[in-house]
Amino acid sequence: MKQTEPDFWVLEYVTITKDPRTDLVVAMGGTEKAADILQRTGGFLSTAGPRGDYHRLPYGLPVEQQRLKAATASHALLAAGHSVHLDPALNALATPDGAHEAALRYLAQLAERVAAAETSSEVADVLTEIAAPVNGLLPLTREVVVRAWIAASDLQGASPGEEPEPIARLGDTASSMSQAARLILHARNHAARAPRTAAPAPSTRSTRPPASRRR
Repeated sequence: MKQTEPDFWVLEYVTITKDPRTDLVVAMGGTEKAADILQRTGGFLSTAGPRGDYHRLPYGLPVEQQRLKAATASHALLAAGHSVHLDPALNALATPDGAHEAALRYLAQLAERVAAAETSSEVADVLTEIAAPVNGLLPLTREVVVRAWIAASDLQGASPGEEPEPIARLGDTASSMSQAARLILHARNHAARAPRTAAPAPSTRSTRPPASRRR
């Protein structure tokens, strides 16, 4: 018996994104029903384009208004059964400083982990997070400092070795951070090799008083 592929009744995909050339928020794809939802819930305008009609938000809207209208239209389309891709930059439910908050939470968790450590290997695990050669916090931070040093020198038009002292010291700081990472990794290796200390065994001495004191 010949197997046939099933038929899927999927509505046409809708993409809501921001055009980098014009900074306009545009919506492409979808059915007439999707167009109606875009216009009613998001305030999108139908516009004739070189490859067919598309929708866009009005000119001159503040960024927060763009995000709010795009996110509102996106949720309305999803609720109606349409497939939607919403540019993450337009998602009004996403906090702009989410990455910064996540980084702060990550550092706080590392501090809590090392404070609650009961073995040397647990301390070593946290030190690895800090100084691992590729994805460690300190090497990644050093990379930011190096790029800031290069960018600051270029923006001031300084030749290598002729940067103002505060800018030149960024290079020295990057070297110090590399040295610090090596020292932390050395301590990490020492902690990882440390033997596990067994908990002291309970005392087996009798708690009965000496015979000379018994009556």
